Amino acid sequence: MPDAVMLFAAGRGTRMAPLTDHMPKPLVRVAGRPLLDHALDLVAAANLPRCVVNTHYRAAQIAAHLSTRPEIRISPEPEERLETGGGLRAALPLLGPGPVFTLNSDAVWSDPGALSQLRAAWDPARMDALLLLIPTERAHGHAGAGDFTCAHDGRLTRGGPLTYTGAQIIAPDGLAEIPDRVFSLNTLWDRMAMQGRLCGLVYLGHWADVGTPEGIAIAETMLATHR
Repeated sequence: MPDAVMLFAAGRGTRMAPLTDHMPKPLVRVAGRPLLDHALDLVAAANLPRCVVNTHYRAAQIAAHLSTRPEIRISPEPEERLETGGGLRAALPLLGPGPVFTLNSDAVWSDPGALSQLRAAWDPARMDALLLLIPTERAHGHAGAGDFTCAHDGRLTRGGPLTYTGAQIIAPDGLAEIPDRVFSLNTLWDRMAMQGRLCGLVYLGHWADVGTPEGIAIAETMLATHR
């Protein structure tokens, strides 16, 4: 079973301006705490021994915030942001072998059991990635259509009523076959989907996307109502 998690925290957070003019988005506060700490709550609840956080924009601030947490490793991307695929590949030496969790740091959850829910459903015999999804009515602050349709056997196809929450388990082996330095994990997902090994699971709680300043109040209301 996967025992390491990659937290994506390298983004510029342009939609969160002006709050991100002088701080990285993972340090923007929701309900009195940085978004990064909300993500780390999920890691702690799943009791994962290895945690890696990638950094790029305002990296020193994130490093300072984590300075009292020596068990958390930092994967710096000083020259350019590598996106999710390139960032995960660069962090693999710190994460170790085998499948890993990945988690975005720009959302909050109504309960901390999201990663544990993923782990309980992970089946490496029939899947190379297991994405945690949520229906529109429980995706607070999220604009636009859904991302996926989930078949009865869990296999995913693009487009549909389910939104990707930013949490997954993924086997990173296929990253070595992608020649680009900077790329999204969507590239790897598409290859997995063609082989019928991209799967999904519906999150049981409520979830809030915190991509804009307006999303902060929406997320705080969600936490007050559904936590």
